[in-house]
Amino acid sequence: MGLAAGRSRLPSCVSHAFLVVAGLFILASIPCEAQLSSSFYDNTCPNALTTIRKAIRTAVSRERRMAASLIRLHFHDCFVQGCDASILLDDSATIQSEKNAPNNNNSVRGYEVIDNVKSQVESICPGVVSCADILAVAARDASVAFGGPTWTLKLGRRDSTTSGLSQAAANLPTFRDGLDRLISLFSTKGLSTRDMVALSGSHTIGQARCITFRDRIYDNGTNIDAGFASTRRRRCPVDNGNGDDNLAALDLVTPNSFDNNYFKNLIQRKGLLQSDQVLFNGGSTDSIVTEYSKSPSTFSSDFAAAMVKMGDIEPLLGSAGEIRKYCNVIN
Repeated sequence: MGLAAGRSRLPSCVSHAFLVVAGLFILASIPCEAQLSSSFYDNTCPNALTTIRKAIRTAVSRERRMAASLIRLHFHDCFVQGCDASILLDDSATIQSEKNAPNNNNSVRGYEVIDNVKSQVESICPGVVSCADILAVAARDASVAFGGPTWTLKLGRRDSTTSGLSQAAANLPTFRDGLDRLISLFSTKGLSTRDMVALSGSHTIGQARCITFRDRIYDNGTNIDAGFASTRRRRCPVDNGNGDDNLAALDLVTPNSFDNNYFKNLIQRKGLLQSDQVLFNGGSTDSIVTEYSKSPSTFSSDFAAAMVKMGDIEPLLGSAGEIRKYCNVIN
């Protein structure tokens, strides 16, 4: 008897196993897209977050104003080419520093605190923790050190090798901005109007220079409380160049508490900056300000959520960028 003509067949169990193996091979060959993760340093630098927290707590205890400065530093970093620590780079042959941008120069602070934190982290885990992540952790820990909310951080950002000086003027809000401009700026970064109002609530702490609120307290407008304006004029002379750097608390009532009093101030027409008061001036954000003024817990949770979203703005992941050894220079 001869063999039947035609192709021989593999047993069904063998063909099924072959398909499974082939499928696994295909899945394994697909590159995994790097993502931020709350456990990013659990194995590579398990003491990183504790080290950062202690350093930030020390910095804020030495100078209470530093808490607001560190939150603002993270914000100004993320709004210019993403959360990549580009704001920390100094001028060099290849870098035009964002520190010299109009909205940063003689205004943004805390660089030396971040440099100190980086030095401490490098001593325990060389070349592992990015400056971009240190900025994000420092902002969170600064909030906590001042009695503000905490949040679960997603980590794994890498540091840029470029600076965004030319983008800074276009992407960063100013103290003169109106409501529509603020909404638009935040929207381009994937942040909602509610996020914008919540993040503005960080002005419950910190101070501003006379030059940033002089026009507001002397323009005799209808959206500023007369008594409040009079109080602020005492340390902010009317003439430009006279007392420009004199400081005033953004929240006159509870300047040393991270609370919702900022929003109560706005309702009373006591916002220090024009860009603060526009949030409650007959516009679309009045209802959000009112809600936050009545519910500190809602403000706190919304602020934390908005900080997480802000930290997600265009991070460098995987093999992009680098892990700087020193935050102010590229490797």
